[in-house]
Amino acid sequence: MSLEDKVIPIFKCIQWFRQNCSRLGTAALLALIPWKLIAAEAVSSPTTYIFSSKSTPAIQINHIASFVFCITGAIFVVVGTLLVFVIVRYRSRGEDEAEPPQVYGGNQLELAWTVIPVLIVLVLFLATTRVIFAIQDAVKPSTALDVTVVGHQFWWEFRYPKLGITTANELHIPLSSADHPTPTFLKLMSADVDHSFWVPELGGKTDLIPNKVNEMWVDPLKPGLYLGQCAQFCGVEHAKMLLRVYVDTPDEFALWAQNQRQPGRRDDSVEEGRKIFETQACMNCHAISGTAATGKFGPDLTHLMSRSTIASGIAANNADNLRDWIKNPDHLKKGSLMPAMQLNDDQIDAVVAYLSTLQ
Repeated sequence: MSLEDKVIPIFKCIQWFRQNCSRLGTAALLALIPWKLIAAEAVSSPTTYIFSSKSTPAIQINHIASFVFCITGAIFVVVGTLLVFVIVRYRSRGEDEAEPPQVYGGNQLELAWTVIPVLIVLVLFLATTRVIFAIQDAVKPSTALDVTVVGHQFWWEFRYPKLGITTANELHIPLSSADHPTPTFLKLMSADVDHSFWVPELGGKTDLIPNKVNEMWVDPLKPGLYLGQCAQFCGVEHAKMLLRVYVDTPDEFALWAQNQRQPGRRDDSVEEGRKIFETQACMNCHAISGTAATGKFGPDLTHLMSRSTIASGIAANNADNLRDWIKNPDHLKKGSLMPAMQLNDDQIDAVVAYLSTLQ
């Protein structure tokens, strides 16, 4: 269900309320809109719930966050309770307007409000440091998968150096278990500006900075689809630089990797579209293994149709959206940096037919 499908019925309902109900009723309906959209989104797509951790680093981060929340929450309750007590107990009752006795100093009191906060900060510091070093200094087993992540405006490039695979926007990694630990170690780099890799259920945010390599690792404990986001403002289409991480079982991942290593499919029935692709500027930005297209500025399209989305996760990967994307990228993703190719409708149909064969 698209955002328009969710919003239009709500808008019509508001119009009806404005005509038939009081302002109070309309205001109450407006207050429910965020909850309506959240509920619809929860039903129509996987969640990005930060407290539902499915990886060791995310679980450790969650534990330390809960620990900090409990301590700071207790401080808030104690301070708030004392504040309310003092306000109520010692409020002016209009009986005696004389200024109360002023007490200066108090070694025990001053010692208490100095030592206790220092001890609290020290405990939080040590606990946080322990988690940071436990994650950063984790031993990399021989069974680990290496992936190089490169952030672009506004899409993700994923390279598997040991497997000889390059793909985009949808990251596939294997499930890790106690019997067969297979963590994924990520090298994070940027091709242009600052980006940030964040998949809430798998780990914390890690920035991708030009001319610098950052690292992180995850060991997914449950298969499935996990959604993420670029969490660092990187330009006009930052909000549409989405992440999709597929955690596959070992057999599924092996099958996916085997398919990704194959060259681009050659189908004589779409030869016209392939020629258009290779003679236009498409091949200057995109690569398709086994063809003359070796571009590096845009996503690798060798197995485009093995992905469920296009344009970094903002649209379903189907013929209609591909046609719209090629004809006018700004219609789907304004500021995407992909130029409109100025092809006529017949040429676009031929190119879409060709791309649709790249499984």
